[in-house]
Amino acid sequence: MLPEPIINLFGRGVYMYGVCIAIGLIACIAVFYIYTGKRGMHTKLQDFVLFLAIGAIALGFLCGKLYQAVYDFIETGKFDFYGAGMTVMGGLIGGAAVFLLGYFLIGKFYFKGELAGIHVKQFNIVFLVAPICIVIAHAFGRIGCLMSGCCHGAYLGKEYVFGGIWMKAPDTGLVGYHVPTQLYEALFLFVLFGVLSLLYFKKCNIIMHLYLISYGFWRIFIEFFRTDARGAIILGLAPSQWQSFIFIGGGVALILFYLARKIPLWLSDNKQAKK
Repeated sequence: MLPEPIINLFGRGVYMYGVCIAIGLIACIAVFYIYTGKRGMHTKLQDFVLFLAIGAIALGFLCGKLYQAVYDFIETGKFDFYGAGMTVMGGLIGGAAVFLLGYFLIGKFYFKGELAGIHVKQFNIVFLVAPICIVIAHAFGRIGCLMSGCCHGAYLGKEYVFGGIWMKAPDTGLVGYHVPTQLYEALFLFVLFGVLSLLYFKKCNIIMHLYLISYGFWRIFIEFFRTDARGAIILGLAPSQWQSFIFIGGGVALILFYLARKIPLWLSDNKQAKK
């Protein structure tokens, strides 16, 4: 892998992890503008969402570090925010909370005149495209994890094992074949991106629901193969696995809510929904 700087710019190293994160964010922005444009989102709302998302992402990174610091504190009794790594689940939850709060509070004052309330009217577009943007950014982020060696799977030894990758684990110092959980998750996320994109253009109305359920189940599964430091293990499960149950429960609850309120699972202009 490539845990060392690939180049030096202005006296500072540039790491493949950061490059992958940057590519993921660019892909996320491109997907957002293309997909929302296809649904007719107003350009001013597009720009508003983008700038708000940038702030939410920044705070999401901080939330990810905070979550990991709390996990480490539970496990070791020492709280070290600056030295803590980042957990994706914490970043997603924190970033989403910040985004939603800003979207409705700031949007209420930002959109005036003819555009008053447009952020509420077109929120469903944001709700549908958000998980697709998250998935593509997350996929490239996991490639970055593979490059840096973090979030690795179990050590398999010095002899080649099918499905393993040779690497040095930064936390254990073990050199040899490991289960590349980062790669497997990246592949899963790229496939999920394709499936959710297809459903989006087929006018499926429960993209977020399916994302929460599918990623929740995947994360519970892949965590069993990880051996990196992830915080305290409670009742045999890692913190991210407990949070994944919340993801799954949230997705199921949303589907039940839609069914109870008779909100269509497919938009009305979908040909398949008319059959």
